[in-house]
Amino acid sequence: MTVLVVAARDDWPADRIVRMLSDRGVDVFRLDSADFPQQLTLDSHLGPTGWAGTLSTAHHTADLSKIEAAYFRAPTAFEFPPGMSGPERRFAAAQARAGLGGILTSLNCRWVSHPAAMSRAEYKPLQLAAARECGLRVPPTLITNDPAAVRAFADDIGGPIICKPIASPVFIEGDQLKTIYTRRLTADDLADLSGITTTAHLFQAWADKAYEVRLTVVGSRHFAAEIHAGSPQAHEDWRSDYPALTYKPTHTPDRIAHAVRRLTSRLGLRYAACDFVVSPSGEWTFLEANPCGQWDWIAHATGLPIAEAIADELQGVL
Repeated sequence: MTVLVVAARDDWPADRIVRMLSDRGVDVFRLDSADFPQQLTLDSHLGPTGWAGTLSTAHHTADLSKIEAAYFRAPTAFEFPPGMSGPERRFAAAQARAGLGGILTSLNCRWVSHPAAMSRAEYKPLQLAAARECGLRVPPTLITNDPAAVRAFADDIGGPIICKPIASPVFIEGDQLKTIYTRRLTADDLADLSGITTTAHLFQAWADKAYEVRLTVVGSRHFAAEIHAGSPQAHEDWRSDYPALTYKPTHTPDRIAHAVRRLTSRLGLRYAACDFVVSPSGEWTFLEANPCGQWDWIAHATGLPIAEAIADELQGVL
């Protein structure tokens, strides 16, 4: 069998999966969208049983018909020859996405996870509604660009509320990578909501927490780790202060595990990084399911065999 790995060139968690599969004797063909069209050649034709042909680099060729599984992470943008104008690049990128992307997503193989399912699951309003329907507790949530709606929501909650991004919290300004973290709103924030009108914002009731849990889902297997915050910043959003965190493998309650399996099945995901808040009384509250969430750092910190599970899932090992 051949396993296709679609990930950025510098994606070190993907490196681990490639090495693990190779050590198991599996043929792996790795590509980044940035390889196309200058370092990756696509040669495919539509036959009686679907698309056939090859993907080729200077060092390796993959037969499309022999790809039995694919691991999709976060590939980077297509790279085109210098000298192309902006409109030419945009046109070429659209053609590359429809051509290469169309061929890859049409492969009838085991995806971890399929790009179309991942793209759909990225919509937080969709996953929050699905999580509630699947039996998970979800905080009262508002999505709006209306300041009056935010104040009314805060009055209805009668306690602290938080604001966080609906989509990726990361952006580049100048040459700097910046992250927008979850934050609790103060009275001063609620008095001046002038920036709310600029785009959609997500607000939720603050969930009282003893600790948080990162539940990494790989197929039918669950790997849960408690995340304990050692600073006020980390207590508000643990991503803001990694050095202050401590981790501990933990058990997923049966009710939560059952609901999460229903959720990932509904979303069509074979992998998801699910975040929960656990209250002082032990109640689990769902925050989000990231279809491309990081796993390597928490596997390293806890010893949880997440990489092995991903490799097993790609090989179809139960």
